[in-house]
Amino acid sequence: MPETLPRDMLAPYIVPPMSLGEPLNDQGVWQLLNSGGADAGYVFETEHMAPLPGFSGAAINLLVVLDLDGRFLDVQLISHNEPIFVSGLPEKLFYDFFKQYRGHSISDSLVVGSPYGGASDGSALVYLDGVTKGTASVRIAHESILAATLKVAREKMSGIAAGPPAFPNETYHEDLTWDDLVTQGIVTRKVVSNRDIDAAFAGTLWEDDDPEAKANPDDPYLDLWVVDLGAPSIAAAVLSEDGLKELRDFMAISTTDEPVLVVETARHGLITADFVRNTAPDLISAQQGGFPIAFRDSDIYIDLHKGLPDALHDGTALILRTDRRLGFDPTSPWDLRIKALRAHGSFHPEIGSITVDIPHVTPERFYDRVVPVTPAPPWVDALRNRQSDLIILGLFLAALIAVLGLRLNRLAGHRHFTAIRLGVLAFVLGFVGWWGQGQLSIATPLAVIRTALEGGSYAFLLYDPFSLAIWAATILGFVLWGRGLFCGWLCPFGAMQELAHHIGRALRLPQIEPTAQWDNRLKWLKYVVLGAMIVLLVTAPARLDKAIEIEPFKTAITTFFIREWYYVAYAVGLLMSSMVVFKGFCRYICPLGAVMAIGGLLRGRQWIERRAECGSPCQLCKVKCSYGAIKKTGEIQYSECFQCLECVTIHDDKTQCVPLVLAAKGRNLGFAAQ
Repeated sequence: MPETLPRDMLAPYIVPPMSLGEPLNDQGVWQLLNSGGADAGYVFETEHMAPLPGFSGAAINLLVVLDLDGRFLDVQLISHNEPIFVSGLPEKLFYDFFKQYRGHSISDSLVVGSPYGGASDGSALVYLDGVTKGTASVRIAHESILAATLKVAREKMSGIAAGPPAFPNETYHEDLTWDDLVTQGIVTRKVVSNRDIDAAFAGTLWEDDDPEAKANPDDPYLDLWVVDLGAPSIAAAVLSEDGLKELRDFMAISTTDEPVLVVETARHGLITADFVRNTAPDLISAQQGGFPIAFRDSDIYIDLHKGLPDALHDGTALILRTDRRLGFDPTSPWDLRIKALRAHGSFHPEIGSITVDIPHVTPERFYDRVVPVTPAPPWVDALRNRQSDLIILGLFLAALIAVLGLRLNRLAGHRHFTAIRLGVLAFVLGFVGWWGQGQLSIATPLAVIRTALEGGSYAFLLYDPFSLAIWAATILGFVLWGRGLFCGWLCPFGAMQELAHHIGRALRLPQIEPTAQWDNRLKWLKYVVLGAMIVLLVTAPARLDKAIEIEPFKTAITTFFIREWYYVAYAVGLLMSSMVVFKGFCRYICPLGAVMAIGGLLRGRQWIERRAECGSPCQLCKVKCSYGAIKKTGEIQYSECFQCLECVTIHDDKTQCVPLVLAAKGRNLGFAAQ
């Protein structure tokens, strides 16, 4: 696995006033510091926390910046080798995708794509816009972010809620009084005497700085009442009608805030002279699960229910609020923390403090929870998003395989066979290629090899179900016919070359055919190209994405020829050469074709019928075969057969097959040749 980035390379990614702190482990997790140098969150790379392989076989490395509340402050792309973005789609689209994470929480159910069925309102899922033609790579990156982030959250942020928070159940009603709340522990009371405070300051500089505590040690210093007002039944027992209306008006605006009433009836007072309404009280803090709760004053009118003790009406009261989306769970224990201050000296007094913790929890029955929405596995989302395309593709593949398997001879002998074949190739180019983006590439087998060598996951194959379906049909074709099903019927660029050849014929361009000797030599070139790519995969994988450009597929199919001029010139040059040299790229150069030929070794039968006269002495099929896939002996060289069915047509045609023609005349080839 690559080394984590050093500080000097990582620091520039952090946006001021934040800065990079110290490393927290050896997996690339760092402190995030705020402008004052205090902990503000975490910075980490995804490649080391969740090294999911992309389509090149290499992981997509991203920088994630989280705050202490589990919110994404930033996500940036550091490095990748995704073929579609390396030299296809603009990389800016990939970089821009990650801007969508900012502000979202790790507890949000983030998914890539659009709502299934068009539903959006009320969904608990948060949808991130994908990148057209690059959605598969985007999904892999998204899964890397989630996996790495959750790993960091589990290890470093155990107090952050991992799912949707509890929220008040507005439909639950219970008639309660103040005495009920106290008896059931729904209200928490904490009394701290002057003696207790004196004991806490004993042995410090401030032990003698509170004369009142010395004079009245048994009097209360702090008499604090705490009650969560989020549940309607509880709020109705605590507040008057006017106070309840004020709270409801506030909650109608701040729907995700949890209101907590604190009333202090002794001499602490809860706030200092410097307190500003609608801010965090400087003497009050809270924590849950070891992590801070961001409480602040609600700045709303407080009118308590007349059934409350008089002392509460005369005390200092605040309604604090915190956003439940930040992970606060009112039904789990949490601590309110009250700071007690003492001053020593009169000119420049030194301030000392102690903290009093008040544990509190609200019963579960007053709250409800959204059942955590578990996003469908990425491959399920991918299937749903391409459902219509996959149905059409499935019907097409089933029909094609059925016809070739059951009616092959009849198809080859059809008087409109050429028109039918060209129609199928046009469909493959238009729907499978340009619309469906189902052009298979050598990048996939190389990624599989890389994953096998590095021991990674093959899950990336599931992110493009359209291409995966074509791979499945191709592998089935290996067993039934060899390489011919894909190379002859399902390859969009191969279809484009064949259509270009027919245009060249229509224009009466001269046709060039290498001699048999050169044809045999050139056919080995594709294996050399494949071997060179495998060597690059092992020795210099970073250069592989450029080497794969020997395939013109990305230019001609994926980007519709909208690329740098030299890529376009290369692809157009190959197509123009196909007008005079029949499918030269497919026959001689294509590394994917080499893979298909090797895969064709799985073929289990000799599916092209032969006669004793084929090859000796009849050479008609060999002469007519545009792929040079028939040896002089008449034997079919299936590793070079593209299933054009020309020889099948001749074999069954009584007007073309020489043995059949002579048999009809009562002669045989052996006699005719004498």
